[in-house]
Amino acid sequence: MSVQLSIGSDIADFEEPLRRLVSDRVASRIFGRDASLWGRAAEPEAAIRLGWTDFMRTAEQLIPRIEALRAEFLAQGVDRFVLCGMGGSSLAPAVITRWAGVELTMIDSTHPDAVRRVLDAQELPRTAVVVSSKSGSTIETRSHLAAFSHAFRAVGIDPAERIVIVTDPGSPLDGESRAANRRVFNADPHVGGRFSALTAFGLVPSGLAGADLHALVSDAQNVREALASDSPENPAARLAAAIAAGLPERFVLAVSEAAGSEWGFGAWIEQLVAESTGKDGRGVLPIALPATAAEIAAPPANTVRVRAGAVLPDPDHTGSEAGWDLATAGALGSQILLWEVATAALGRLMGIDPFNQPDVEAAKVAARAALGTAAARGSDAPEAPDADRLAAELRAIAPAGGYLAIQAYVDPAGRYAAALRELRQRLATELGVPVALGFGPSYLHSVGQLHKGGPALGAFLQVTEVVDRDLMIPGAESSFGALIAAQVRGDREVLEERGRPVLVLPLSGSGDPSLGELLAAL
Repeated sequence: MSVQLSIGSDIADFEEPLRRLVSDRVASRIFGRDASLWGRAAEPEAAIRLGWTDFMRTAEQLIPRIEALRAEFLAQGVDRFVLCGMGGSSLAPAVITRWAGVELTMIDSTHPDAVRRVLDAQELPRTAVVVSSKSGSTIETRSHLAAFSHAFRAVGIDPAERIVIVTDPGSPLDGESRAANRRVFNADPHVGGRFSALTAFGLVPSGLAGADLHALVSDAQNVREALASDSPENPAARLAAAIAAGLPERFVLAVSEAAGSEWGFGAWIEQLVAESTGKDGRGVLPIALPATAAEIAAPPANTVRVRAGAVLPDPDHTGSEAGWDLATAGALGSQILLWEVATAALGRLMGIDPFNQPDVEAAKVAARAALGTAAARGSDAPEAPDADRLAAELRAIAPAGGYLAIQAYVDPAGRYAAALRELRQRLATELGVPVALGFGPSYLHSVGQLHKGGPALGAFLQVTEVVDRDLMIPGAESSFGALIAAQVRGDREVLEERGRPVLVLPLSGSGDPSLGELLAAL
């Protein structure tokens, strides 16, 4: 078998949930598309969300088309590929291309600086753009599409020649793209976004960028039979049981990657597990962390340390000595399928529907309501608080047994990114709780569901930024600056309505001292 799982000595009492999974034949029923596994209420959703178990059939049809299109682009001198996508539409290709060692430029931010950077006119003659949206109506992705269409026209390039669409058949984006003569790849409508890594959403942008798709899907296919077996040795069943055994107290997974396997896999696990399990007041929160993070060296009591890599740690070390409680290893394709099956099985053990996202729409509705006034209000955030007072408030709101999430509505590759990572580490050390760092609005399509619908054990620090130079959304009445401001305000309103404590740190622009002052105060 080309996928492995090791369970450290700190994980106990997982045999009982493992016995339940085996006796209920959960693994084989997942691959048999048995929608009744998660209860009667979940059955309608589950019935149209299990297509990911038959990934090889669709991959075999897709890969020749992807390879032919890549060859066509390269023959035209087009060798820069940009992906516009959110959540599962972006995170899986980001992992796959890092694993493959090929370049893919990704835009999953509405910050004007981030958008402006990928629109570089000098790069457009060699650029093709993949626009991925399952629903075909994702506001961020639609805005990116409008921006690239306008930018291509401005340099005399027909957008239809350079824009590739990945969407569900019959979506609004599907129909209009075919009418505009864009290249369209239809995804399997029976696969949800976070389970779509081995479908068109993961394969099209990765393959165009040059990833070896045959190796990826073959590695997954090689472990399919083992992961579908109703055996106590099934590593997906064992992984689900080991995570479930610690619930509800140990609900945070501190995920690090082994040296030489830094694929960004932890960020993909975040969105898969958190969005699938974070609902009905329950949930599992993975936090992607560097191997040197405080939560790895000295984990809080609510944390399970997870290590992902190409090979397992030294088997002579115990979990505690090696700095992990659970470790997965193997080729990327096999680990993707491992975690997908384990997440579906975990939903069964937790008694939740792993395929819905009942609390995601609330923030979208609030953002749309705020969009009309966001341009005038900016981020609608209070003035920057005194650093010492903010540090004291952060210490006060960090819940015992819970977590803190930094929600950074800034350019993820901009001037504040490094300081925010330092802030995350400092807060984890000082507060003694797990601390997540997510860049908005991307995290809304990942862990945002758990923030609102999961355990009421989160506290939130929103970091906002005054935009120096705004950028209009072509064909719209609003700008990217107004959009990200509305998303800030919308998410904050929903969190506060749910009783989640939210503090705000507004950054005023170049040379802003408040972030440095907060670091000093901590």
